[in-house]
Amino acid sequence: MTTIKEIVEKPSGPLLNIYVTAGFPELGSLPTILSELEKSGADMVEIGIPYSDPLSDGPIIQNSSTIALKNGISLDRIFNQLRENPSGIPKILMGYYNSVLQFGLEKFCEQCAETGVSGIILPDLPIEFYLQHYQELFERHGLSNIFLVTPETSEQRIRFIDENSTSFIYAVSSSSTTGSGGGIGAAESYLSRLDAMALKHPVMVGFNIKTPEDFDMAARHTRGSIVGSAFINHIAKRSDLADATSEFVNYITKNRKS
Repeated sequence: MTTIKEIVEKPSGPLLNIYVTAGFPELGSLPTILSELEKSGADMVEIGIPYSDPLSDGPIIQNSSTIALKNGISLDRIFNQLRENPSGIPKILMGYYNSVLQFGLEKFCEQCAETGVSGIILPDLPIEFYLQHYQELFERHGLSNIFLVTPETSEQRIRFIDENSTSFIYAVSSSSTTGSGGGIGAAESYLSRLDAMALKHPVMVGFNIKTPEDFDMAARHTRGSIVGSAFINHIAKRSDLADATSEFVNYITKNRKS
């Protein structure tokens, strides 16, 4: 099974990472979506752990989380779905520190490794706290903790994050919440600045990537894109999840050359 680290280091065209909220639109939707993402050519998937008080999610993802929680999704059910329906696509779990802490950090890392998850995003877990308390645990289970940078992050801080990354750096395209902007055109100078820093680890950019043109612009400066709200919005009212998923991947990557 390919890991996040392996996929970002493998020579290829721009990478596409699709965010999906576990338990949305139905409790058991995740396996179908993962299977179709892999078939359709998405390079990795970021699986959102629904949380009642998300910090950085915009209204579309917040609403999907609310629906997923009402559907009865939980970390145990997410791991069971991944265990019972294995998929080769590289997987990241994205959530908030408190829900993982309540589940149990050791148990969480063990089940990630068992179910093929190789990347973790916990945006409210400070890097310093992670390095002091959890780095050895994560690395023992082959997990890359993925850190976020924003247009306001200083160069010194970015380089510190780069030194302590093991797969890629997540560049938030703006200081707004997910899905709240009109695209990432205004972020080009910021992404160009990151590119010019010649960081050790590749950069993936997320927030407000909605069109093939957004994807193409990001590819000029980064390793690829993370697309969430646009995908959630696309599948929200579709009865055929497999068809909707492949349709979206083909749309976003229609200009991508292999």
